[in-house]
Amino acid sequence: MDDEEYVFRSKRTGVPIKRIQVYRILNQAANEAGLNEVGTHTLRKTYGYHFYQKTKNASVLKELFNHSAPSVTLKYIGV
Repeated sequence: MDDEEYVFRSKRTGVPIKRIQVYRILNQAANEAGLNEVGTHTLRKTYGYHFYQKTKNASVLKELFNHSAPSVTLKYIGV
Protein backbone atom coordinates (compact mmCIF):
# COMPACT_ATOMS: atom_id res chain seq x y z
CA MET A 1 0.00 0.00 0.00
CA ASP A 2 1.03 3.57 -0.55
CA ASP A 3 1.19 5.92 2.44
CA GLU A 4 -1.85 7.79 1.08
CA GLU A 5 -4.05 4.67 0.93
CA TYR A 6 -6.44 3.68 3.69
CA VAL A 7 -6.94 0.19 5.06
CA PHE A 8 -10.60 0.75 5.90
CA ARG A 9 -12.55 2.54 3.19
CA SER A 10 -16.31 3.00 2.89
CA LYS A 11 -17.81 0.76 0.21
CA ARG A 12 -20.43 3.42 -0.48
CA THR A 13 -18.36 6.61 -0.60
CA GLY A 14 -14.76 5.42 -0.93
CA VAL A 15 -13.58 7.72 1.88
CA PRO A 16 -11.97 6.37 5.06
CA ILE A 17 -14.45 5.10 7.63
CA LYS A 18 -14.41 6.50 11.16
CA ARG A 19 -12.69 4.82 14.08
CA ILE A 20 -16.01 3.84 15.69
CA GLN A 21 -17.09 1.98 12.53
CA VAL A 22 -13.78 0.11 12.41
CA TYR A 23 -14.33 -0.81 16.07
CA ARG A 24 -17.84 -2.13 15.34
CA ILE A 25 -16.61 -4.27 12.44
CA LEU A 26 -13.65 -5.69 14.39
CA ASN A 27 -15.71 -6.30 17.50
CA GLN A 28 -18.45 -8.12 15.57
CA ALA A 29 -15.90 -10.32 13.80
CA ALA A 30 -14.17 -11.08 17.11
CA ASN A 31 -17.45 -11.97 18.78
CA GLU A 32 -18.32 -14.32 15.91
CA ALA A 33 -14.91 -15.97 16.38
CA GLY A 34 -15.54 -16.38 20.11
CA LEU A 35 -13.14 -13.61 21.19
CA ASN A 36 -13.93 -10.84 23.66
CA GLU A 37 -12.73 -7.26 23.98
CA VAL A 38 -11.16 -6.84 20.54
CA GLY A 39 -11.05 -3.40 19.01
CA THR A 40 -8.93 -0.86 17.22
CA HIS A 41 -6.45 -0.61 20.08
CA THR A 42 -5.91 -4.35 19.88
CA LEU A 43 -4.57 -3.90 16.34
CA ARG A 44 -2.15 -1.22 17.51
CA LYS A 45 -0.76 -3.37 20.31
CA THR A 46 -0.57 -6.48 18.13
CA TYR A 47 1.31 -4.57 15.44
CA GLY A 48 3.77 -3.30 18.05
CA TYR A 49 4.27 -6.76 19.53
CA HIS A 50 5.01 -8.38 16.17
CA PHE A 51 7.20 -5.48 15.02
CA TYR A 52 9.26 -5.83 18.19
CA GLN A 53 9.51 -9.64 17.88
CA LYS A 54 10.83 -9.21 14.35
CA THR A 55 13.18 -6.24 14.85
CA LYS A 56 13.85 -6.02 18.62
CA ASN A 57 13.76 -2.24 18.09
CA ALA A 58 11.73 -0.63 20.88
CA SER A 59 13.05 2.84 20.03
CA VAL A 60 11.25 2.95 16.69
CA LEU A 61 8.03 1.80 18.34
CA LYS A 62 8.49 4.37 21.10
CA GLU A 63 8.48 7.12 18.49
CA LEU A 64 5.63 5.59 16.50
CA PHE A 65 3.45 5.23 19.60
CA ASN A 66 4.57 8.59 21.02
CA HIS A 67 5.66 7.03 24.31
CA SER A 68 8.06 8.68 26.75
CA ALA A 69 10.53 5.78 26.93
CA PRO A 70 11.21 2.39 25.33
CA SER A 71 10.40 0.75 28.67
CA VAL A 72 6.87 2.19 28.48
CA THR A 73 6.50 0.77 24.98
CA LEU A 74 7.68 -2.69 26.03
CA LYS A 75 5.20 -2.74 28.90
CA TYR A 76 2.46 -1.53 26.55
CA ILE A 77 3.02 -4.40 24.09
CA GLY A 78 3.37 -6.96 26.88
CA VAL A 79 7.07 -7.71 26.60
